[in-house]
Amino acid sequence: MTVYESLAYDAVVLAGGAARRLGGADKPGVRVGGRALLDRVLAACADARTTVVVAEARPTARPVRWAREEPPGAGPLAALDAGLRHTTADHVVVLSADLPFLRPATVRRLLSALHAGEADGALLTDADGRDQPLVAAYRAHALRRALTALTEDRAAHGALTGLPLRRLTAALGLVRVPDHVASFDCDTWDDIATARARIREHGHVLDEWISAVKDELGIELDVDIRALLDLAREAAHGVDRPAAPLTTFLVGYAAAQGRGGPEAVAEASRKAAALALRWAEERAADTAKTPGTGKPGVAPDATPDPRPDA
Repeated sequence: MTVYESLAYDAVVLAGGAARRLGGADKPGVRVGGRALLDRVLAACADARTTVVVAEARPTARPVRWAREEPPGAGPLAALDAGLRHTTADHVVVLSADLPFLRPATVRRLLSALHAGEADGALLTDADGRDQPLVAAYRAHALRRALTALTEDRAAHGALTGLPLRRLTAALGLVRVPDHVASFDCDTWDDIATARARIREHGHVLDEWISAVKDELGIELDVDIRALLDLAREAAHGVDRPAAPLTTFLVGYAAAQGRGGPEAVAEASRKAAALALRWAEERAADTAKTPGTGKPGVAPDATPDPRPDA
């Protein structure tokens, strides 16, 4: 089994709850950076074999399987149990639907931490060192074993109703992965405002925007964004400012026509950048002063225009 195969996983996203501290608002649908919180979390676990969302069904940016705890509103353990019943992978990533800064890299980091040892699960800890059991990767058999034990202990219909998550995690061997950014969740409107402000910060806004656009357009292609920005800069300076967005659009169009991946984008970018550089060199030659005359120079291969008004 390859490392990649050993890290294959299903995802369970808990998107229910009353959101009392948000005044009963539809928290999974609240937008941060132009995207619903639930869609942001689904983008972070997009490579899951199966993604189960435990909540009432709603439109989402990508297809998922829906499940519901019984009775509805029975709490996180009942929701987790309902979602877990639809999974088959050996590893399960369990997430809440209110994590604006969760990234695919965080999910892989949790899975790698789980794979590296014999623990039952790997979870994030927040800035205060508190466990975040709804930002975690678990061994599915360990989760099922612990949930079964809790159910048998109470031995009644709705046995998991109202039980806190710590009753589950206390029965598991866990490793902890500190990450105060990815573990940030949105429980209040102040949290929502903080998340939105962070996304608009200069150091984050570009990555957030690109991620949002790719998600909106259904694009999974990862390209060298810095190279595209350099191309846009060269087109703007060497040709004309409106050439920047048009050039990058044409590069993407050319790559798409050839059904290419990141390499096709890189090659088209290289060609367009070389063309922009040639334009800039011509401009520099045309505006340079001819030594000894003080007149504008002429590029060596230029043909004089005989028109009187040229």
